[in-house]
Amino acid sequence: MATEDFIKLNHGAGGSAMDELIKELFIKGFTKREVKDGIGLDAMDDGASIRLCGNEIILTMDGHTVKPIFFPGGDLGRLAVSGAVNDTAVMGAEPIAILDSIIVEEGYLIEDLRKLVKSMDLAAVEAGVAIISGDFKVMPKGSLDGIVISTAGIGVLKGPRILDSQAKVGDKVIITGTVGDHGIALMSVREGLSFKTELKSDVGPIWDTIKAALSIGGVHAMKDLTRGGLSSALNDIAEKSNVSIWLEDGSIPVKQSVKSASDMLGLDPYEVTCEGKAVLIVEEKVAENVLAAIRNTEHGKDAKIVGEVKKDHPGMVLMKTLVGGTRILRKPIGEPIPRVC
Repeated sequence: MATEDFIKLNHGAGGSAMDELIKELFIKGFTKREVKDGIGLDAMDDGASIRLCGNEIILTMDGHTVKPIFFPGGDLGRLAVSGAVNDTAVMGAEPIAILDSIIVEEGYLIEDLRKLVKSMDLAAVEAGVAIISGDFKVMPKGSLDGIVISTAGIGVLKGPRILDSQAKVGDKVIITGTVGDHGIALMSVREGLSFKTELKSDVGPIWDTIKAALSIGGVHAMKDLTRGGLSSALNDIAEKSNVSIWLEDGSIPVKQSVKSASDMLGLDPYEVTCEGKAVLIVEEKVAENVLAAIRNTEHGKDAKIVGEVKKDHPGMVLMKTLVGGTRILRKPIGEPIPRVC
């Protein structure tokens, strides 16, 4: 068989390779991909929607395979709940409930599982959501690397749904905080690196920040910066909205410890996963008000306006460099760090 007959790691890493696989295998493979006038699989957004009794319900689904399971700033349990909450929130919905599926390898420590369950509960309480149902299975020893947790998020739209395809020329780009924190924190643990300032994951449910932005209005598109990081999220928005996004390199917040570790590891922090940050595309006239509202929240204190939306070079993300040039910020083929979420 040829190598293209097999699944590779980058097929699940959130970049262009995964996009191509989803379009070819799943979108072409499933006959019915949406319900009535809801958002379905074809949109390739952070979730989908259905209409029930006059309400539009946002549904999300994600599997979590992070390694190590316990890492600086969080663990698999907090990650699983935060991921479901954040995917629901960036589509404009208030997260209300989560379902989980936990698959554990035979021999896994019950005490470690207990810690993960507690962490899931704390994150759910923090986000104001209920864990309402789920499934638990055990795989024979050697057939699974410890534990995998999948979560489904449920949210209710109380305003317009927000999609990747809704950015408009003239909009401003807001990042809710520093980029690269989660992926670099995990990679530093794997590589045994140490720094004067501890590297910690930013993992957390950011409904408080998104809710504050929505309360002002004028939010046209949102995306949490998971696999592929800032680069992947912005390229998705630019491509689907048929616009270009222009950034100022020096304006994007990156912690010095993350920058130092990225340089050592040969990684670009703009392409590295975050698990507690989002990018918002906001109408220009309310951008400063949205920024102020975000900065008043626990998860948005370091938010900044970092760019704008233009019509020339549609589908591209471009960055004005500190030396006066321009470079293209391309969507990565896959996440440069495997198993970060």
